[in-house]
Amino acid sequence: MLKKIDHIGIAVRSLESVQKLFRDIFGIEPDYEEIVPDQKVRVAGYRIGESKFEFLEPLEDDSPIASFLEKRGEGIHHVAIGVENISEMLSHMKEKGVRLIDETPRKGAEGKWIAFVHPKSFHGVLLELSQEK
Repeated sequence: MLKKIDHIGIAVRSLESVQKLFRDIFGIEPDYEEIVPDQKVRVAGYRIGESKFEFLEPLEDDSPIASFLEKRGEGIHHVAIGVENISEMLSHMKEKGVRLIDETPRKGAEGKWIAFVHPKSFHGVLLELSQEK
């Protein structure tokens, strides 16, 4: 059911500063960059082996990432796990009493289906489930 750690989501105030850091230190550019309208964020992703760092910059003040930055500052926002079938996983988790933020999948970065699990169900970690398109 679980495939791999897909990515670690990191909330930042400026993607430009992240891109400069990765360019200056590692000599690389993002593997992908896009806007996810549903989450009101701009995303830049860097592949590192099988996993990715996904940096999230809020586009609006009412973005979930803007709220996170205001409360906690920049840093790790979530851990995403790749799953084979996100709908089945959500049903299974709900049956087991796991508190879900999303009961149905929605579109995320790279065209993937995503859903979030409440941090209270995973020892304070916001967990994202992610299924390839």
